[in-house]
Amino acid sequence: MAADPDTHRNTLLREQDERIARDLAESMRSGELQSAASFGKPLSEADGWDETPVEFRMAFKVLKNAGVPPPELAVFQERAALRRQLDAAVDEGEKQGLRERLAALEQALALRLEGMRASGKL
Repeated sequence: MAADPDTHRNTLLREQDERIARDLAESMRSGELQSAASFGKPLSEADGWDETPVEFRMAFKVLKNAGVPPPELAVFQERAALRRQLDAAVDEGEKQGLRERLAALEQALALRLEGMRASGKL
């Protein structure tokens, strides 16, 4: 009699979790983890993370980590960069130009996201 596929899958996942836990425990005992420069520190957030709407963050992160970043992610990063430039600008003419670019970008982004929501793609 064949084993239930769900039971088999759950057994494999549990074994994988246990193997990962053993490897991590060994790395802790050996000091390998503690020697990493990032040990005990929070991971840095990607550029544009805070500017990305909460409902899109995880989906965009998964796609980016899979090597397939959605085009909207680049727009969020560009928006974050424009905001930084605007904050740092001292010349009023430069500020006005940056405000206009930012407004146009935000309008295009809002329309794109609304289209994604309306079509059910997100």
